[in-house]
Amino acid sequence: MSEIINAYLISCMIQSWWVWDGTEHSDLWYNCRFDNETEAWFCASSEETEWLQAVQVLMVLSVVFSAISFLIFLGQLFTISKGGLFYLTGVCQAFAGLNAFTAALIYTLHNKEILEDSRELSSGHFGYCFYLAWVCVPLLLCSGIMYIHLRKRE
Repeated sequence: MSEIINAYLISCMIQSWWVWDGTEHSDLWYNCRFDNETEAWFCASSEETEWLQAVQVLMVLSVVFSAISFLIFLGQLFTISKGGLFYLTGVCQAFAGLNAFTAALIYTLHNKEILEDSRELSSGHFGYCFYLAWVCVPLLLCSGIMYIHLRKRE
């Protein structure tokens, strides 16, 4: 479960949801470009749009639900009786997956509105963090289903 949390943190914080030619990229919070003269990245805050704010909120919620799920699992591990199911852990994981799915879907469908003040979108492509968010969705949902069916043994 901690691997999923780490993957979500990476997909939320690293700067490559949209990439232009390797010299400019955009994430959920910043637009960055590489300056060849100084050989440094210069970043500016992303233009706040309603769609971007929705994606930001949903991705943060997915990380929070995933972390809460991990803490609940630890608590249930010591308090649940033999044969008990980890329902609450599974439900939190499933909510994390649904939040991530919704965020990635919104970014997929509305990236033109989210990146409206940036360069031409036809010269760019989705970055690896975007794909990482999509990979985490089925992992979280499967993990949630497994926790719902998981029984505690002695």
